[in-house]
Amino acid sequence: MVQRIPAPSDLEPIELASKDELQALQLQRMQWSLKHAYDNVAHYRAAFDAAGVHPDDLKTLADLAKFPFTGKKELRDNYPFGMFAVPQDRVVRVHASSGTTGKPTVVGYTQNDIDTWANVVARSIRAAGGRRGDMVHISYGYGLFTGGLGAHYGAERLGCTVIPMSGGQTEKQVQLIQDFKPSIIMVTPSYMLNIIEEFTRQGLDPAASSLKVGIFGAEPWTDAMRKEIEQRAGIDAVDIYGLSEVMGPGVASECIESKDGPVIWEDHFYPEIIDPETGEVLPDGEEGELVFTSLSKEALPIIRYRTRDLTRLLPATSRSMRRIGKITGRSDDMLIIRGVNVFPTQIEELICKMPKLAPQYQLVISRDGHLDKLEVLAELRPDTPAGETEALASELEQRIKTHVGVSTKVRLLPANGIERTLTGKARRVVDQRPKN
Repeated sequence: MVQRIPAPSDLEPIELASKDELQALQLQRMQWSLKHAYDNVAHYRAAFDAAGVHPDDLKTLADLAKFPFTGKKELRDNYPFGMFAVPQDRVVRVHASSGTTGKPTVVGYTQNDIDTWANVVARSIRAAGGRRGDMVHISYGYGLFTGGLGAHYGAERLGCTVIPMSGGQTEKQVQLIQDFKPSIIMVTPSYMLNIIEEFTRQGLDPAASSLKVGIFGAEPWTDAMRKEIEQRAGIDAVDIYGLSEVMGPGVASECIESKDGPVIWEDHFYPEIIDPETGEVLPDGEEGELVFTSLSKEALPIIRYRTRDLTRLLPATSRSMRRIGKITGRSDDMLIIRGVNVFPTQIEELICKMPKLAPQYQLVISRDGHLDKLEVLAELRPDTPAGETEALASELEQRIKTHVGVSTKVRLLPANGIERTLTGKARRVVDQRPKN
């Protein structure tokens, strides 16, 4: 299914740079970013001073470990604009998180930031096989969420024709794909499954559509889900990674020729992997929490931002920069069920390995006396006989017990029995436990 692998002449020189060339650029930009943050953001000046470090102390890239971390708490404590490093009249756009766990995290962009963002997303789309003149159907949500506009500006920067559909209206999504015939879709993987299901509901073969490439992000997804989407939609599915605090989509993206993990655009975003408990920097290849330092952002420089994503750094392959391994979970959304650490993606992996189950699921946590109880909701495929429900539920319960180590109650619903999200991220966890 591989489409139009970029020739070396199509790439930016930095994508093929030597390790020494890349690290020299990173050091230069990191020194600038630390000084920019220290000189213009009161929080960073206070945090650096309290840690006994100064931007001048950064002589090598390894010296970054001396500097303090930044997290959502620091962003929320300085809500709304306290972390901005430029005057308000230089901020041309503001985005924000949903704020479902407190105050939203607010991010700002200068015009240079918007240009950088558009460039890295354009680079990401090109890495996925996109070219000037391609039509790109964008089903990420528009608005304060960075997905829609981030993808939009990047596609335009590459010279693509953009269909700014946003999320929801699944029937209309299918209609426009059928009528406009885009070759690329940018959407969350869970919502892509909704679109595939809608094709089937309408009696259409999703694999016969014009789509050739899907660029999926904004939520973790497994290789099993990739295979599911590729087989049913007849497309190449590639992973794009980003988060609003660091920039938005386009911090890293997979290359279509290898599909071996998102390449981090290290000329703009410097990664580290740390032990989430101690904060110690871990060597490449070891799993831990992903941390980013921005190297070129003006409005909101971000220093050692703890993403809470658990992954590892992998060596360069298709480009000169390192890759992110599959996100295995988050250090702050890990479920602890009767002393067992459970990540939703572990359950997803097991469901996707059972061909008679659809890749939709929901984890419902409740409390039985003093003990937490986990119920797993999953769906039967439309062609699965109802008489097999009990045996399939029992099989999934046993697989979860064996591979995850926790006892669960599995409830299998008919096709489309789990409520679908309209605009993107699936609601994978429903926590019904008392809050106090």
